[in-house]
Amino acid sequence: MKVRRHRLQHDDDKPVRFEATPNVSDGRLAPSYLVIHYTAGRDLDSSVRWLTNPAAGASAHLVIGRDGQIVQLAPFDRITWHAGQSRWRGLEGLNRHAIGIELDNAGTLARQAGRWRAWFGADYVEQEVLEATHKHETASCGWHLFPEEQLEATALVARLLVDQYGLKDVIGHDDIAPARKQDPGPAFPIASVRGRAMGRQDDDFELFEAITSLNIRTGPGTEFEKLPRSPLPKGTRLKVLAGQLSWCSVEVLGPDGSGDLTGWVHGDYIRPLA
Repeated sequence: MKVRRHRLQHDDDKPVRFEATPNVSDGRLAPSYLVIHYTAGRDLDSSVRWLTNPAAGASAHLVIGRDGQIVQLAPFDRITWHAGQSRWRGLEGLNRHAIGIELDNAGTLARQAGRWRAWFGADYVEQEVLEATHKHETASCGWHLFPEEQLEATALVARLLVDQYGLKDVIGHDDIAPARKQDPGPAFPIASVRGRAMGRQDDDFELFEAITSLNIRTGPGTEFEKLPRSPLPKGTRLKVLAGQLSWCSVEVLGPDGSGDLTGWVHGDYIRPLA
């Protein structure tokens, strides 16, 4: 992908789907940051319809679907309404300082009758949910997980925007408005996405080793399937990409230091390398 005239394009020069939002401010955006949000909506198209509706009073530059589909709502040099009252590193009102990406995601979920339910009434099974406590809160709840296709698209776009606009960091809505907002929440591996976007080197990540034979799974919990190479042998070196309570997203390192497998392991069975 590439950016041309502040619009996202595929490598064949075909623009990504564009649905113009009227919810923009006068003036030009010279962004310093990228802010990640979730939509707390039912699906991609309903979120796009809402963010392009004048009644919403909200917008963003991009919406990324769960299958990795990208919809652009405004050029990257326009000020959109995604941050609201916000503050970061001495800046007030991040709308005027940041590009905003919304991820199609149901957000927080409440447990009802053995299932997890969103505010709009949809139910989700255990395999789609992470039960965790937000970093700014004390009570746990359910969080809709982000599929791999969506995370990959987000990381790729984030890296492109960082390179194109010289962005200083990738941050969450809950970082810039901690008293008001929870998104993107503990189910989003922001450390991993930030590391890829900012071009962080391998030795910037924490390195660990398995202290026993260790199962590696597709998600953060024993209800998730074991990956084919599970269990990992004692002493396996791991790069920790993100953590969610007791579980860690890791990349398994080979003898030459390269990674060829990612998954989730329980943090009680790994230790930092000396």
